[in-house]
Amino acid sequence: MKRAATLLVVLGVFLAMTTIVVIRSLGGEETSASGWRGGSVPVAAYEVGTYEFADIVEALGTARANETVTVTARVSDTISVVNFDSGQRVEEDDILVELTEAEEAADLAEGRATQREARRELDRVEDLIDRGIAPRQRLDEANAAVERAAARVRSIEARLADRIVRAPFAGVVGLREVSVGSLVRPGDPIITLDDASIIKLDFSVPERFLAALNPGISIAARTSAYPDEIFVGEIAQISNRIDPVTRTITVRAEIDNASNHLRPGQLMTIEIRRDLRDSPAIPGSAITRYLDQSFVFVIGERDGGNFVQQRVVELGLRDGNLVEITNGIVAGDLIVAEGVHRVRSQMPVTITDTRSPATGQAGSTTLLTSQP
Repeated sequence: MKRAATLLVVLGVFLAMTTIVVIRSLGGEETSASGWRGGSVPVAAYEVGTYEFADIVEALGTARANETVTVTARVSDTISVVNFDSGQRVEEDDILVELTEAEEAADLAEGRATQREARRELDRVEDLIDRGIAPRQRLDEANAAVERAAARVRSIEARLADRIVRAPFAGVVGLREVSVGSLVRPGDPIITLDDASIIKLDFSVPERFLAALNPGISIAARTSAYPDEIFVGEIAQISNRIDPVTRTITVRAEIDNASNHLRPGQLMTIEIRRDLRDSPAIPGSAITRYLDQSFVFVIGERDGGNFVQQRVVELGLRDGNLVEITNGIVAGDLIVAEGVHRVRSQMPVTITDTRSPATGQAGSTTLLTSQP
């Protein structure tokens, strides 16, 4: 009997608590349907703006100079003059070093003397022929002597020119590692010369992106040396072959290096922006989801007040807190940015704050392989 009485008491308490919960729930629904006190719910609004979105392909590449060469000598001899310092800018045909040329200079002096003598002999023969004293054969011999002397002079001048090392193009020389008196041989490096006015950036892209790559497409590059600076360039060339092992293709972009911040050999991160478009963008906090659908609450006017209407939207890319909207709303619409969990469709609202539309750029990123 006692056990039955206890069960009856527990059952009565459970029924009483259930009744209280139901009453409160009905009261809450009634409050929710009629809104907050005063007839509307306070919300923060957001004016939809456009934002530049793009599909971003990201890769790692190596910076290379527009032109680069290791300057060497053509002959073997000692250096007599050095005309540059480390890191100096030189122009095309500037003399970098001069090699010892005493022997060639003496040979040149002798050759020119021989050439002058041959010329004088030719003049004498021509005079004798004009007076009918010398045979015509003497004139042919004199002309041949003049030509041989001139050829020898040109040969000696060419050897002398090989002893003057000039800059093949304008650029900046590297660190000087030779001095006056250093013996150099053909092929020995004297100095490196780089024309870095334009940086060539080589990187590899998987073959599946080949159809989306064309010369002229803009790229943005960054380097750890200048983390806050973006270097803008464009694709210049695309290799004609795909690597059969890695299934990647090499792409070369060019960047104007007027600031001289970039150096050959730097590792850079490249972003290729594809499918640039201006689309409506809203904060992620303004979006609600149910099953596979996404919704926003659009604010409108009715009877002199504001109300919200739930609208299905299609989402695109995401950049931080901003989400691209491909369908459902347009730029200029006013939506609920905060407080979406407190409102329902057709509910009156009070706007407590209005935020400005978003501006800027965004994109989805695909990280590719590096180019050594």
